[in-house]
Amino acid sequence: MYNHEPADYDCPFCGLIAGRYNDLSSPTTLVWCTPTVTAFVSPRMWPTNLGHILVVPNQHHENLYDLPRSLGHAVFDLSQHIARAIRATYPGCTGTSTRQHNEPDGHQDVWHFHQHVFPRYDRDKLYSSPPRRGYASIEEQAPYALRLREYLDESLLGSDGAPTADEAHRNTEFR
Repeated sequence: MYNHEPADYDCPFCGLIAGRYNDLSSPTTLVWCTPTVTAFVSPRMWPTNLGHILVVPNQHHENLYDLPRSLGHAVFDLSQHIARAIRATYPGCTGTSTRQHNEPDGHQDVWHFHQHVFPRYDRDKLYSSPPRRGYASIEEQAPYALRLREYLDESLLGSDGAPTADEAHRNTEFR
């Protein structure tokens, strides 16, 4: 329903989930993985909101209209954990925002459902500023992923059967 991806679409998120990395992603940019969802640092950065996270279902679903409810719940649950981790570990962070886009007129630009989790700061002008030009390097993304993995490893260890951050970071069984 309301799909726009081309027939020959090579989904970058499916590639990352399958362990096919490129100059914008690597295992060091992954934050958390479960059998159903994955979170990673976005290579697109906003000037005053560095290190925002994308949470995606591991199965390919183009948009919110096609997303099974169970995966929507899994994305939300992980987004909540990520938001708490951002709030606790990003210096000066005083809030978080989530957003999700559908279709070209909704500003969707990757044809795989994803939810953004942004760190927020006083007067950061997130919604009135464009992203930085180009993409963040893996070296720039990695410290954000590391601090979130460390926090999630400590806060989620054994809490709901999810793998620890180290296990999730290296776990490729479900990929």
